Amino acid sequence: MKPVGKSTRAPARRPTARAGASKARSRWAEWNALFWQIVPIKAETVERALTLLTILVISGAVLAASVYAGIPQFVGTEMGQVAGRAGFKVKRVEVKGLDRMDSLTVYAVALDQHSIAMPLVDLDKVRGQLLQYGWIEDARISRRWPDTLVVDIVERKPAAIWQNNQRLVLIDGTGVVLEMVDPAAMPDLPLVIGPNANQEVERLYTLLDTVPALKPKFAGATWVGNRRWDVRFASGEVLALPEGEDFAANALKRFAQLDGTERLLGRGFVRFDMRDPTKFVVRLKRGTQEVAEPAGLALATGNETAPEAAAKPEAPSPSTAQAAPTKATSETKAKPGGDATASKPKSASADAKTKSSSTTNAKPNSPTSARAKDAQPRAQER
Repeated sequence: MKPVGKSTRAPARRPTARAGASKARSRWAEWNALFWQIVPIKAETVERALTLLTILVISGAVLAASVYAGIPQFVGTEMGQVAGRAGFKVKRVEVKGLDRMDSLTVYAVALDQHSIAMPLVDLDKVRGQLLQYGWIEDARISRRWPDTLVVDIVERKPAAIWQNNQRLVLIDGTGVVLEMVDPAAMPDLPLVIGPNANQEVERLYTLLDTVPALKPKFAGATWVGNRRWDVRFASGEVLALPEGEDFAANALKRFAQLDGTERLLGRGFVRFDMRDPTKFVVRLKRGTQEVAEPAGLALATGNETAPEAAAKPEAPSPSTAQAAPTKATSETKAKPGGDATASKPKSASADAKTKSSSTTNAKPNSPTSARAKDAQPRAQER
């Protein structure tokens, strides 16, 4: 018989950890079941959506890496080269709408490509390079398969000659410089003078459009002080306009009305000054004595009645050789620069008083003669 002794087997341990894990899993299963009971979406649908999202993220990352590496551009270039080797390459350039610009320049720009294969021609690049030339206002580039490149040009129209810093350039109606002008072969276009005059030429033509009767007589203009215009006419006269578009437009309309009724242009006047809205100053040439004052001048200067036509000056008698000269109705005052300015005549009583004082004293350098000379009306001038 075996001796009876104590057992050496260790006591069995309780699976406490496993029991805790099983409890946690049971709790998670309970919460999961409760969540899917509340949310009206099946678990299989969520799993499919997550799978699709993962595939899209991976595909986007691969595509971004390929684009960064230039793989699509390389593939497209190779396909274009294959098409070019198959015969689809630029062999002709057809240019339309070209009049003033050199056609060789357009051909050179159109053929300046890395590859002449038709699919690889950069149309936007060709258009951008053509628009850098002043003559080209717009350009449309297109392909005509299998081997023709069509360039449709819209040219600018020259509108004036701009003189600045002893340079003559041709400009369009918006002031864009087109090309240099040879002084020996100037085109028959108006001449605008002054710094930044090209930037104001569009507003100048808008101003002239308000007076259609004067526009055919327009010969040029000078942009004075970067603020106003001096308009020159084909007959040689200069019209000084005030500052501001509205004031200049009103003054030009008033001048057109006076010219329509009194024919101011071509009568020997040199300059019309309308910078002051309340005055109309006229300058005459040196030695001009028989120019009648316009009847509309009274309206422009604010007088109620228009002066009569100018009369010829009377020849002085021997006894009044040193006396003041007889005044005409439209008096003038000679200027050192060679011009004379027309002004308003005095009243009849002042004329009679001046004549009587000048004829009673025939002695040279007499006080009465000096006073008669001082009594002569002076021209209004600005």
